[in-house]
Amino acid sequence: MAKVHPQAIIPSTSCYLTSNQETFTIWMKSLVLSGKGCTVFDANGQIVYRVDNYNCKCSNEVYLMDIKGKVLFTILRKRFKLFRFWEGYRSSDTETVIKKPCFQVRKSMRISRGDSPCEVIVGLDENQSHHYKIQTWNSKSVCKIVDQSGGLVAELKRKKSTYGVDLGSDVLTMVVEPNIDHSLIMGIFVVYCLINCRM
Repeated sequence: MAKVHPQAIIPSTSCYLTSNQETFTIWMKSLVLSGKGCTVFDANGQIVYRVDNYNCKCSNEVYLMDIKGKVLFTILRKRFKLFRFWEGYRSSDTETVIKKPCFQVRKSMRISRGDSPCEVIVGLDENQSHHYKIQTWNSKSVCKIVDQSGGLVAELKRKKSTYGVDLGSDVLTMVVEPNIDHSLIMGIFVVYCLINCRM
């Protein structure tokens, strides 16, 4: 007998979307000895994401993985004439869809002192794309990701101890707002680090 309400198929990205604000600790160290990359912990201290570039800094091809080593995003540096930009390709359970990038990040061409903001286009494979902006301050370890209207999407800060002491430039805190795919935000953060040669 057929079910009146068949069980809904939950998309694989659902575990990366929550209705609550999420806080992550980012340690700018790879789990691989002498490797480049980062390790990301959730609020419970569990590893949720990792990037291992092995011994290659500022690589042209980087993988954002979960704790089991499953590739979530393949991030590629592209070049068109004089312009360089990054594209992120979401991986499914079977393969990476290289033909359809999920997001693109490019540095703004404004000439100014300090860091220029990065433009982020999300949903390149859909009819309605979202535009984010990475806003940076004088310190390369602090940035915000905002949407088109200036609303906060995620914020990255240096992590402090409970007594307010900085834990070092290689330990960061990222707060992601509710109903935002935090795996996507981590992919954008990886590009931010690559642009600034931090990974």
